[in-house]
Amino acid sequence: MPPETVAMIQSSYVPWKGYFDQINMADLFVFYDDVQYTKDDWRNRNRIKTRHGLRWITVPCGSGIDRRICDVRIEHAHWQRKHWELIRHSYHRAAGFERFRPLLEELYLGREWVSLSELNQTFIRTLCREALGIPTAFADSRDYDLPPGLEREQRWLDLLRQTGARNFVIGPAARDYLADDKLREIEASGLNLVWMDYEGYPEYRQLFPPFEHRVSILDLLCNEGEDARRFLKSTGG
Repeated sequence: MPPETVAMIQSSYVPWKGYFDQINMADLFVFYDDVQYTKDDWRNRNRIKTRHGLRWITVPCGSGIDRRICDVRIEHAHWQRKHWELIRHSYHRAAGFERFRPLLEELYLGREWVSLSELNQTFIRTLCREALGIPTAFADSRDYDLPPGLEREQRWLDLLRQTGARNFVIGPAARDYLADDKLREIEASGLNLVWMDYEGYPEYRQLFPPFEHRVSILDLLCNEGEDARRFLKSTGG
């Protein structure tokens, strides 16, 4: 039976809560990783809060951009313990940290990560299942039969048709790069566009004020523990 609703985005490194809301709104989420890698973007980095302010945590992937996300190799494993120690040091006094400490420690230290796409996808799947209770099914864009040389919008449309879904959850940034005629073409294909709204998130117990919404999901998990799910808009509170 085909999914009713699909969402599709490139994988990101421990993304913010809005990314997980988009997953939770879909029956099927497709990691769109066989496309151009973008340097200094959310693909390999994110932000956490520390007592000294916002801090970037970045997975070392080299400077080359002529590669797909799924082809990006991680340069070394030194970052894994470094990131874990920074997370542990920054959140060990947070109310929910101990609830997810074993899970996060295993993700960071349980194996050596070589592929950026595999790292991102595994972290996201695991946090959905074991931390946020999100039941969405996952797929990878490489699972679909997409002819080479298609324009980006046509490639999207072909993939979405293959899923058989009726609704497509799409982020607001798409309005900046999808022309109106392309949006009409998507809708004319029988897909209903469901636009994400990232406004109006409730604040939660966050260390080190002022409050900041656009940080990694790790911040919400460590601060709220079992209650983290309540602060996703898609759960209804």
